Amino acid sequence: MPDEKTIQFYDGAAQRYASFVKAPKADQHLIDFMSLLPAGARVLDLGCGPAQASVHMRDAGLDPDPVDASQGMIDLANQTHQIGARLLSFDQLDMAAAYDGVWANFSLLHAPYADLPRILSSIAKALRPKGIFHIAMKTGSGEARDAINRLYTYVSVEDLQRLLGDAGFEILDIREGQEVGCAGTNDPFVAMRTRKNG
Repeated sequence: MPDEKTIQFYDGAAQRYASFVKAPKADQHLIDFMSLLPAGARVLDLGCGPAQASVHMRDAGLDPDPVDASQGMIDLANQTHQIGARLLSFDQLDMAAAYDGVWANFSLLHAPYADLPRILSSIAKALRPKGIFHIAMKTGSGEARDAINRLYTYVSVEDLQRLLGDAGFEILDIREGQEVGCAGTNDPFVAMRTRKNG
């Protein structure tokens, strides 16, 4: 089940959040992810928010499927971009070999740590053979709420590597950095680009 307070924030602050994360161009993480996909690739944008990444993917000739657990974000994405975003939580992932890629950029950090193995296995199942998966998470340990009441799960780089390996992914690239988020804190993060084994 999605955390109710986290969803309430995104429902109520969709426009504010969209303004904060607005990116007129695809960032390097997204460019590198798209470069590994075939022409016209079907891509699940998991936790799409205002669907800015899906817009960049669509502009690049890919076929994005933006989903989010926040109805406020879905409504904003569709009103702004006519992108076909739809309501779907991590728990509802049940596709099989439906996508060439999955983009989960700072979205799975809202899933409870105990649920990550199951969710990552569902993502692997949703991917076609050799499908590409991007994940970005804040680094640290434990679970906590930020200043605007969103629930976060923090992981170490080594722990995320293990979780991805156990779910059947080969890690292609690891990048660490720090970034100021919507809550105003400058937090460390890790982004990993992976390929499904088999």
